[in-house]
Amino acid sequence: MKQRDDFPVQGIDHVEFWVGNAKQSTHYFCTAFGFHETAYAGLETGTRDRVSHVIEQHKIRFVITGALGAESDIAGHVRRHGDGVRDIALRVPDTEEAYRVALERGAIPIAEPTSFEDEHGKVIRAAIGTYGDTIHSLIQRDDYSGPFLPGFRAVKAKPNDAGLKIVDHVVGNVELGKMNEWADYYARVMGFTNLVHYRDDQISTEYTALMSKVMWDGSGRVKFPINEPAKAKKKSQIDEYLDFYGGPGVQHLALLTNDILTTVTRLRERGVEFLRVPDAYYEEVRERFADLDEVNVEALKRSAILADRDEEGYLLQIFTQPVMDRPTVFFEVIERHGSRGFGLGNFKALFEAIEREQALRGNL
Repeated sequence: MKQRDDFPVQGIDHVEFWVGNAKQSTHYFCTAFGFHETAYAGLETGTRDRVSHVIEQHKIRFVITGALGAESDIAGHVRRHGDGVRDIALRVPDTEEAYRVALERGAIPIAEPTSFEDEHGKVIRAAIGTYGDTIHSLIQRDDYSGPFLPGFRAVKAKPNDAGLKIVDHVVGNVELGKMNEWADYYARVMGFTNLVHYRDDQISTEYTALMSKVMWDGSGRVKFPINEPAKAKKKSQIDEYLDFYGGPGVQHLALLTNDILTTVTRLRERGVEFLRVPDAYYEEVRERFADLDEVNVEALKRSAILADRDEEGYLLQIFTQPVMDRPTVFFEVIERHGSRGFGLGNFKALFEAIEREQALRGNL
């Protein structure tokens, strides 16, 4: 389904994390996940309130930002939430028009369109709100050739590629009863549509459950699953997130690779920790993929990679342990072969693995 032309979104421009120590977080993402730094802003470039490191890998761009003062909004965000995602920035062809249309449709205003210029050209940026303290910057950069934004200087760092290509989707966790409200917000403001809806009886174990709606732009460039907890016997992963993050926010980012076995091997060698499922899970995978010789189930088992299949194709996926001090933000590595799904057949095994980790943390 094609997105409405009155709010065109060209893709995710970048994802910005607000963290307690930007230099060390940047080092972690570069060393462990294969990013390399491409731009920097801080005291040396005339920025007085924050420091930002831009890191990239293929078409993925993260901005790691820390506060230079205790009273800044960044420091307050970190006090409330710990390290986490502040901004899922969207690239648009016309920021002023996108902002105008968004506000007409009831978007939460954060920052009016502002032009930033330097010797490399001009960027126009505005921002609207979404769940919790998360925002969407609206970035128009067709007339800009610099390393990131005006105020940033280029950094030359050696690539440390792990095979991660693009941001496949970004998942948000919201409170009980708020999923439909935010799904409607994306439909009304951005013209997104509901790609798939998962009920609590589809995403559950004996102890926990959640519900999810996936909103997307119709092209596949931008996909936003939105989760809310469901009533169950014990505290779900969504409840745990909401407790420790201090409210709604981004739960995980899925990063696409063309070769998940190689990528996961590289990430493990660099210290990334992943969830593991019981070996018995792979007996079921063998049955579901018996007619597909291209899927090496033994190799998937050795690397603890999950596999799911639907009428469009199949996907392979794996999830990291939380990458922050609090049990909040984590990453998914995903390889797609036709399937536009999100691993419905893996949910039970995955949730049981998450519950084991919650129990170790005393939070189940």
